[in-house]
Amino acid sequence: MELKYVGARPIVSQHGVSFDQTKPDSYTFLQAAIELLEALSFEEREDKKIYLYNLSAKEYNGRQFVDLLEKHCADTDEIFASREEETTEMIEKYTRNVKENDKLTADERKAWLGNVAIMRDYYLQYTINENAYQCALKALADKIHTTHIEEVTFPLGRNYGLVASHLILVLSEHKPPYDVTITFEERDGNPVGVLNMNRSKPLGS
Repeated sequence: MELKYVGARPIVSQHGVSFDQTKPDSYTFLQAAIELLEALSFEEREDKKIYLYNLSAKEYNGRQFVDLLEKHCADTDEIFASREEETTEMIEKYTRNVKENDKLTADERKAWLGNVAIMRDYYLQYTINENAYQCALKALADKIHTTHIEEVTFPLGRNYGLVASHLILVLSEHKPPYDVTITFEERDGNPVGVLNMNRSKPLGS
């Protein structure tokens, strides 16, 4: 498995390839996610409110990302083994849609299908990076659950806030689920984000 930056999600057509900047490469967020995982690497502690003011800000490379994910995620082999299948399914879907588009000329259809084929390796790496990031988010959610963390305060910048916002959805789907809120404030003159964990109550309770 290799992790490396490729860029935003590609948009392929008969005219060529462009990129959807609203769907960035998840590799962009791995640095912050791994830093948060490393910062929360402790056994259960009495204080359930965690203040992450001194994150390492150490820059990791793709190989180090893989090593750290293997440290924190129990099922990396299974997660990354699906990348070929997911990419193949994505390309088959695009191919089917192009072939069924009766508004295209034969030359346009041929050009479009050719562009899809050319982008296979790009799609594959984009999928690998997304799987790696989801692995990190799930590991963060599990860490918060197993150590019974009630609140995490983190500095803003370096994508920490974006990772925290993505983590909210993962926690909401966790077993048990969490009804997480996020607020932004200033402490000691520095902007921070605060994640507050509220475990959802079972129905009927």
